[in-house]
Amino acid sequence: MLAGLTARVPDLIRGGSDRDGIAFLDVDDTIREVHGYAKQAAAYGYSKVFGLNAMLAVCSTPLTAPVIVASSLRKGNTASGKGSARMLTRAAATARQAGVSGRLMGRADAAFYRHDLVAAMITARMWFSVTARKNTAVQAAITRIPESAWIPIKYPKAVWETDDTAPGGGYWVSDAEVAEIDFVAFSSKKKAQQVPCRLVVRRVKRLQPTGSDGTVQGELFAAHRHHAFITNSTLTTIAADERHRDHAIIEQVIAELKDGPLAHLPSGKYGANAAWLAHAVIAFNLARTIGVLAGKKHARARWATLRARLINLPARIATTARTMILHLPRDWAWADAWHTMFNGATGPPLARVA
Repeated sequence: MLAGLTARVPDLIRGGSDRDGIAFLDVDDTIREVHGYAKQAAAYGYSKVFGLNAMLAVCSTPLTAPVIVASSLRKGNTASGKGSARMLTRAAATARQAGVSGRLMGRADAAFYRHDLVAAMITARMWFSVTARKNTAVQAAITRIPESAWIPIKYPKAVWETDDTAPGGGYWVSDAEVAEIDFVAFSSKKKAQQVPCRLVVRRVKRLQPTGSDGTVQGELFAAHRHHAFITNSTLTTIAADERHRDHAIIEQVIAELKDGPLAHLPSGKYGANAAWLAHAVIAFNLARTIGVLAGKKHARARWATLRARLINLPARIATTARTMILHLPRDWAWADAWHTMFNGATGPPLARVA
């Protein structure tokens, strides 16, 4: 179905087919809380919530909002990374069928730091960017990074905190530094299964507590929080860190689903709830498609916005002379966007925007 949508609306995954373009495949899971012990497959999972586990894979580009390319409903006590390699393989095939012919990068958080998932990304000829668990090997690699290797970065929406006692009259609340080092992931496995890669580390200073007089004590030892991930991309250190942090886009998709059809899983039957999830994915991708058809203002809008402006509208159907007439609201702010969407959906397939 997604391949059919992109055939009619090529800009649904705009940039994925460009020669120098890049598309991202993000994998994550979530627990949907349910009530009642008659729910099949419901159990207490890693979040200590009684529910069912849904794993999703979404595809996006720097130019487009994400669409869902794979989904799976699982038992509530299923480990996050279980079956992620199979889903990644299926998601990559779907993305290719949907027209993504350029570079693919797979991204995941620490719960998916697994050899089989990374191996599946390598087999699919993808770049991978996976958050590393703080095991002994990763911690040892971080300690080997020389102090001169750290590069200061500033987040796009960093906040400046004014503090007369601090050097320079204040400090950035969300500043950080990044560095990288050569690393061999999964070194406890057989040599053929070990993955030589880059370990990119972002560190953020721990804020010093104020003293009894309200002043900040100077640092005796630099204390940082470290966030590391492994990658085989050829991006610069800063660019690789920026691309990896964008993995959070899948959290937005999960939040939108929970704000819509996944507000609950209504049936006691596992098969019916799995079908409910599949239909929720279809509805999400259809909404994304009409958003692209409606123009730039709606191409990256949230699902709730699309529902409010383009779907949930009062209208009246009248029939006269064997012709159906749709009466839309008078003085409606989004009439032009709706007409653009309707004409695009009912007319011939659109041409790709250059």
